Amino acid sequence: MPTSEPRPPMSKAEYVYSVLLEEIRSTRIPGGTALRAGEVAKRLGVSVTPVREALRRLEKDRLISYEAHHGATVVDLGDEALAEYYGLRSVVEGLGARLAADRITAADLVWLRELHASMREDAEQGRHELLGEQSMRFHLRIVDIGGPAFLGEHARSVRNSLPVPAAASLWLDDTQAKAQLAAHEGILAALEAGDGDAAERIMIDHVRRAGDYRKEQ
Repeated sequence: MPTSEPRPPMSKAEYVYSVLLEEIRSTRIPGGTALRAGEVAKRLGVSVTPVREALRRLEKDRLISYEAHHGATVVDLGDEALAEYYGLRSVVEGLGARLAADRITAADLVWLRELHASMREDAEQGRHELLGEQSMRFHLRIVDIGGPAFLGEHARSVRNSLPVPAAASLWLDDTQAKAQLAAHEGILAALEAGDGDAAERIMIDHVRRAGDYRKEQ
């Protein structure tokens, strides 16, 4: 599997933010839950200051809101938000794939091919719980290639805006996993051919199908 690029050490605020973001995205902290800065600080072994900074970032991400006499509360998003989320993702990631077809390098293709091969092996071995994270890396790498100035950051912001429960992941469904891996193969073929139209079309359909599955859950 391709290795991730090295990252600088996290600040305490970044650490708190990353923990809370993952807990909200995975719905280990479900919508409607109150987040008390003091309680979070005690649980994570930090002072209240980095917790407050992390909460401000989560508010900016629209994952939490502040209400009088209640403090910070995790936003509880419904079906309309779900449709908007996948619609926006399909546009942003589709555009990223289109642009990537003109900008992708041989090294980029090797990285994506290695990740895709790792996903196929995990799927064949029944390690479906690993596929969701790898799929996100696959998508974001393509968007980073296509739009390094703005699209990559925007795609991450969109993805972070709506929690996806682990139990709702289509990658846990063997039939869905095979279909989505086939879509990844199609995207890779289009990128290798420099066919931006096809790369965008397949990516949009791929993301929309994931949204349809999520709605059914």
